[in-house]
Amino acid sequence: MEKHRIAYHEKTLGQLFCDGPAQQIVSMLAEECRRAGVQIFTNIKVEQILRENGFVLRAGEESFHGESLVIATGGLSIPKMGATSFGYDLARQFGLKIVETRPALVPLTLNKDDCEHLCDLAGVSAEVVASFGAQQFREKMLITHRGLSGPAILQISSYWKPHQPITLDVAPEQKVTTMLREPKARRDSSAAKAAFRAVLPQRLADRWLDLYPPDGWSNHALDELEHHAHHWEILPEDTEGYAKAEVTAGGVGTDELSAKTMESKKVSGLYFIGEVVDVTGHLGGFNFQWAWASAYCAGQDV
Repeated sequence: MEKHRIAYHEKTLGQLFCDGPAQQIVSMLAEECRRAGVQIFTNIKVEQILRENGFVLRAGEESFHGESLVIATGGLSIPKMGATSFGYDLARQFGLKIVETRPALVPLTLNKDDCEHLCDLAGVSAEVVASFGAQQFREKMLITHRGLSGPAILQISSYWKPHQPITLDVAPEQKVTTMLREPKARRDSSAAKAAFRAVLPQRLADRWLDLYPPDGWSNHALDELEHHAHHWEILPEDTEGYAKAEVTAGGVGTDELSAKTMESKKVSGLYFIGEVVDVTGHLGGFNFQWAWASAYCAGQDV
């Protein structure tokens, strides 16, 4: 695009930012753009991009020309806000490799049977360790009307593979059967529920033991119960998809871009930044940080 010009693909600034602190950021950025002579165009659909003595961008009756083009169109997450495959389509147009995309930081859904067993507990949360392969996260898990959510589940969803179980430790660093092993302790279902209620929300403790009652009350049976509480395997059916995903995993392959400038190695002057690139961070602002850092690198080079 022309120097000091920016065109947003379809989205409006109001759709891109929410109220509150984000509005302060918008005001700050708008002031910096004003000082730099940047023109911002909203509600413009980019129809065609050509490489002719640089780049030509055609959007309706508007046409922009510039030596460099920075693609910051995001991923497929939250389509109601205008997310499209525009950035990936453009990368393919110029011959760049795309790593297969998928929803990430997204709630997981359960199959019909598991949902019947658990989803009436929607709103119940507990601290767990969610694991998949070598990855694990100790944070809150939330039961929903369709499956599982909360930070622990969102984090592990970025690594989860379809048709494979995740493992949940529902009592991290605690022994749920300690009360049952004390001298002269009662060993029955009521005592087991009391022990589990000491480390889990009552409704979840009762339901978990209803679903997975111990085989007996011997020390061996209690060992098995303890192990199961720390290694509960549950098989998600799917994710809630891009509509509920906070970010999109996959995208323009990092080996297609300069690690220092984010410029395409194949097409001089073409840059890809932010979520459109195959970089996905954890919860906690890391994806924002990536977007800003990659934008800074590209901006310093343009």
